[in-house]
Amino acid sequence: MLWRCDAGLKGNTMALPLMPKATAVWLIEKTALTFTQIADLCGMHPLEVQAIADGEVAAGIVGYDPVANGQVSAEEIRRCEADPEARLKMLPSTMPVPKRGRGARYTPVAKRNDRPDAIAFLLRSYPQLTEPQVAKLLGTTKETIQKVRERSHWNSANIKPRDPVILGLCTQTDLNAAIALANERLEREGKAVPPPPMPEADEAA
Repeated sequence: MLWRCDAGLKGNTMALPLMPKATAVWLIEKTALTFTQIADLCGMHPLEVQAIADGEVAAGIVGYDPVANGQVSAEEIRRCEADPEARLKMLPSTMPVPKRGRGARYTPVAKRNDRPDAIAFLLRSYPQLTEPQVAKLLGTTKETIQKVRERSHWNSANIKPRDPVILGLCTQTDLNAAIALANERLEREGKAVPPPPMPEADEAA
């Protein structure tokens, strides 16, 4: 299937579907809609939808069928598949607005966009950390880590190394434990342990 990413994202003032990211995953896998059409419906940027399609984000998220759940009709999807300039219209909701429970929160787009910055910080400041350690700390994938390392990430031009603890992506305790394990591994292998990074003046600004 040939995917395309149309330039620009028109403002979407309508209500978003339940579980927007999971809905985007389903639409990418099951339809021929453009990235822009999916982004418009789910309240995302087309590049973020492209990153989902490329496997850079949303790893492990199960697609949420908006047709089976009465949010979008199959006829509406077919209409928009036939016209890349068309925009999906959601069906009127008959469900009450759900109250937020105490379970895990949906990760905001802004927080997900912080992950590449955190990856860049760990790769630069703690090169002894393995990719599985970084992936576990930040809840990301080895593929995304490699793209940040190789500067082939779709948002490379805007990535700025930032401390994941300050960003709220991991705790200082977890980071310290991972660094200690990595240092112990280097010592066992007879390799030099990198010195701790020097604090940067601009991080406090």
